[in-house]
Amino acid sequence: MRNAELQDQELVDLYIKGNESCLEELIARHKKRVFSYIMMVVRDRHLAEDVFQDTFIKVIQTLKRGAYNDEGKFLPWILRIAHNLVIDHFRRVKRMPLVDAGEDFDIFSVLTMRQGNVEDKLVKRQIRSDMRKAIEQLPLEQREVLIMRHYMDMSFKEIADTTNCSINTALGRMRYALINLKKMLEKKHIALSA
Repeated sequence: MRNAELQDQELVDLYIKGNESCLEELIARHKKRVFSYIMMVVRDRHLAEDVFQDTFIKVIQTLKRGAYNDEGKFLPWILRIAHNLVIDHFRRVKRMPLVDAGEDFDIFSVLTMRQGNVEDKLVKRQIRSDMRKAIEQLPLEQREVLIMRHYMDMSFKEIADTTNCSINTALGRMRYALINLKKMLEKKHIALSA
């Protein structure tokens, strides 16, 4: 019987017994749905690709340990893993230290408003929305460095290696990204703390 004709649980059982092609079938069968879910939540293709990859690494590790026991609910199990990884990512981002851009401001300090009343929360939500829109308007190279540093927690050395440029170029792109963000947000009359 061909793998495409087997149920998820049968493929899982065969994979655990050593049939590697069964995992390929499971990934092919569910990749669109899992990736779409992750993308919908994180709204960043690079981050979604990383979370997607981490999800299937965790799936493989769990299956190889023999710890899978969701009785035929393979897709919901994968989606739960993806969901937990997304939550873990956002928790890390929330705790992540800020980068000094060399200017008298820190663009991300806008997001560290106190946890207060409903009005404060609405203002914070609007600022985050404006920030996301402004980041999307940055030139690709600046946006890429900013996302890698602030959302993916990469060092400037890792960013330089990934983007095939020098560390000074990566630092420069970050500096210009922050300057451009400041200008865009000031045009929207969003006060930045000094």
